[in-house]
Amino acid sequence: EPKAVAEVVLQQLELAKNRASAPSQPLPVVFTPNGVASALISPLMAAFNGKTVLEGASPIGKRLDQAVFDKKLWLWDDPTIAYRPGSRPCDDEGIPSQRTPLIEQGTVANFLYDLQTAALAHTRSTGNGSRNRGGLPAPSPSAFIIAPGKTSFNEMVNDIKEGLVIEQLMGATQGNILGGDFSGNVLLGYKVESGKIVGRVKDTMVSGNIYQVLKQITAIGSETKWVGGFLNTPPLYCPSVSVASK
Repeated sequence: EPKAVAEVVLQQLELAKNRASAPSQPLPVVFTPNGVASALISPLMAAFNGKTVLEGASPIGKRLDQAVFDKKLWLWDDPTIAYRPGSRPCDDEGIPSQRTPLIEQGTVANFLYDLQTAALAHTRSTGNGSRNRGGLPAPSPSAFIIAPGKTSFNEMVNDIKEGLVIEQLMGATQGNILGGDFSGNVLLGYKVESGKIVGRVKDTMVSGNIYQVLKQITAIGSETKWVGGFLNTPPLYCPSVSVASK
């Protein structure tokens, strides 16, 4: 809705009125839904792709039913949600769509397969076959859903003595995505001091590895937001993320 968009923009402008500096050291970071999308999701999508798993390029390919992430984390792919861009009754190979759990209480629960990769893996297709014009079908996610927690965004911020709130990273997906790495300049982010947002940070880079960052999650937000039609996620509060600043 236009009114809701306007309120978000006005809030961001208000928070960015002052400029703050961040120290070059590991800091607690709250990734907003947009921050989660820009920093953490691309490596996860690659890791759970059945083709990547079969090629031996996924760090979690041999860790099915093992605890890899924080036990508070739940993730699934769901193309059955009504009125979403990636929703469909069946995939491009005619396999009925289904909700596929990927992470349950931090444990790797499944991977995403089309017919070919499922046959090679001796399992069933998860209904994630996607075909571009002129190409063969390949596994592809429809909509990643991260389950909400019980902590409000304000409670997360109030808990931080010194840290950052990340709204958007630029260039975070240009690193070793298959290895789980992310590294990007903070396009929009805020400094937190003594539980309060004190201003916008610039000339700052945030980096890490999702298998370390998502192994220890301090809290998961209670409210979720759709980002780009392909991700529904709450904010994620991580206790230690590498920060470098000029």
